Amino acid sequence: MLTKSSTELVRQRNSVLVLSVLRRHGALAHTEISDFTGLSSATISAITADLERAQIIEKSEQQAASGRGRPRVLLRQRRDCGYLIVVIISSDAVQYSLVDYAGKLIDRFSEERSHDPSGAGRFMEGVRAGLSRILDRSRISQEKVLLISISSKGLVDSTEPVLLWSPIFGGDRIDFESALRPDWQAKVILDNETLLVAAALGAREEVVKGADFRSLAALSLGHSIGLGIVRRGGQTGQEVSAPNFGHMLHMAGGGLCRCGTRGCIEAYAGFYAILRSAFEVPLDTIPAKFVPVAELDKIAAKARQGHRTSAFAFRQAGLALGNGLSRMLSLTERMPIAITGPGTRYYDLLRQGIEEGLGQSHIVRMEGMPEIRIVPEEPILVFEGHLNRALSVIDQDIVVSGVQGGSSAENCSDGSFGATQPSPSGHSRP
Repeated sequence: MLTKSSTELVRQRNSVLVLSVLRRHGALAHTEISDFTGLSSATISAITADLERAQIIEKSEQQAASGRGRPRVLLRQRRDCGYLIVVIISSDAVQYSLVDYAGKLIDRFSEERSHDPSGAGRFMEGVRAGLSRILDRSRISQEKVLLISISSKGLVDSTEPVLLWSPIFGGDRIDFESALRPDWQAKVILDNETLLVAAALGAREEVVKGADFRSLAALSLGHSIGLGIVRRGGQTGQEVSAPNFGHMLHMAGGGLCRCGTRGCIEAYAGFYAILRSAFEVPLDTIPAKFVPVAELDKIAAKARQGHRTSAFAFRQAGLALGNGLSRMLSLTERMPIAITGPGTRYYDLLRQGIEEGLGQSHIVRMEGMPEIRIVPEEPILVFEGHLNRALSVIDQDIVVSGVQGGSSAENCSDGSFGATQPSPSGHSRP
């Protein structure tokens, strides 16, 4: 026999399921929600009535194409229920996006990131100013912001929105929640950028392949080297992780990496590493924090024209990547590899080394080369990953904070749920 608490948990889980189906498929009729969720018509009626009273979803009518008959009644998210701010931190810029509860982009701008030696403190002043600016531009109050979703390259704390190490700030830890809390009551989450890329690719794969989807690795090439792995999960959804791939050991005592150690994969495959190798700079030279893509384009042009040192730099980078991927596959399973990031423009020069490195793995020799795809639109994938994850967190928080047992707590109309206590599910894994 179900207790009151267990009954409420079932109701919350079903409410989140309804919201997730609306996210995935858009506006749906009552019977369509029932079909997609497998819940009874009576359960759907009760849940949607609660969500509508709480001003989280709303009804709309869709006239039949023939113009005859009664219009279909569709349910969808209320766009003004609340707002999400997405902050994407890259090597040379910070992008701010304002999104409504239905996932529609309202405003976006980017600001160049100055390489100020004063470090993380000065950077957070800029972030606070950017957050205020994007709200001022749309005349939206802070109370209506339900969540701030941030991403960066580097190592992220597994339970809190704390950046432990990044190629930008090195070992300067940034606790985003503590830094923003005096001014912002919205929940703050932080994710590794390549984890979001893998999650977005996994979501796309699941739409295409359904139950046939098993796993996929996303390899990001650029100033930094990142890896995300997504696997099909159980009822909890996909399992996504971002191992510290770029700083795995490639060659003991090798080239100096930005992390301060020697011989990392990134010390041979990052943009600064290719530049160092192409100009035959000593391996213990302190790496450049940022290398313009235009400089790599010049090296690539020379390599394609037959310049041996330039071609060797890319081949060595490919070999480091391939060796790293071979170890990853040996520890996990054979899976497709999607290569993304600005470094995809040099794949023709990296390919030989990547395949050579992969070929050194026993699993590859036994089962053949994994499928390798080139997916150059990394910024789109990062944003997709933000939306999928952040809106899911918002939905769960809304349900837990007030849409319970027929309660008509007007979460969205007063923006109250944003001040609820953070839950572990709201943060990323490193």
